[in-house]
Amino acid sequence: MTQLKAVIFDVDGTLAETERDGHRVAFNLAFSDAGLDWIWDEGLYGKLLAVTGGKERIRYFLSDFHHDFKHEGDLTQFIALLHAEKTKHYVRLLESNAIALRPGVVRLINEIRKSGLRLAIATTTTPANVTALVANTLGEDALDWFDCIAAGDIVPAKKPAPDIFDYCLEQLGLKAEECIVFEDSANGVLSSCGANIPTIVTLNDYTKEDDFSGAISVLDHLGEPNLACEVITGQKISGSFVTMDDLKQLHAQS
Repeated sequence: MTQLKAVIFDVDGTLAETERDGHRVAFNLAFSDAGLDWIWDEGLYGKLLAVTGGKERIRYFLSDFHHDFKHEGDLTQFIALLHAEKTKHYVRLLESNAIALRPGVVRLINEIRKSGLRLAIATTTTPANVTALVANTLGEDALDWFDCIAAGDIVPAKKPAPDIFDYCLEQLGLKAEECIVFEDSANGVLSSCGANIPTIVTLNDYTKEDDFSGAISVLDHLGEPNLACEVITGQKISGSFVTMDDLKQLHAQS
């Protein structure tokens, strides 16, 4: 049996409810600053999440939801500048402690560290967003807990392509079967499973109707001693919240 050596976390929607309460809000603030009358409400944003990556999401909005928008000049540059302003707003939201980590995240990360397993991050969000989230929720020193932070445009194709996970494995120097991934979306599962890494899902309101075929187990969250989690589909856990022993057992069953 292959030994589990590392745990890889997605960020948005997995570590924290950043999509609804962070990125969406930051996009709207950036639009307002730019004098645009665009408003991404929760319903529209849920549809836009079909596409990963912030710049890609803006382009998808323009191509599929706002056909009449005209921009004189380089549209790619316009989108990049708009996205850069959005990132600044997002970081400010994190610095104001407006976004908290999901239940069980801090507890399980501490358990993983104590066990001696390695930690990594693989996400489509920008490196600045990852740094801000980790530093403002776990502390500045927490950035050093992760042996690899694979983020943003570091690979040619974003999720659902497996590129970001392939890159992460290369940086860790590990095989896919030596790792386990936490994801929250269908695109994330397609990406991690495309890299042949066993995957656990903690879904959220935006992804609860997604197809998680290929995941070992799908839960509503990681749980706490005083806040039980629910296994929606797949392999069960031993108690009411995910522990390090559960990770090893789930990995062994994958």
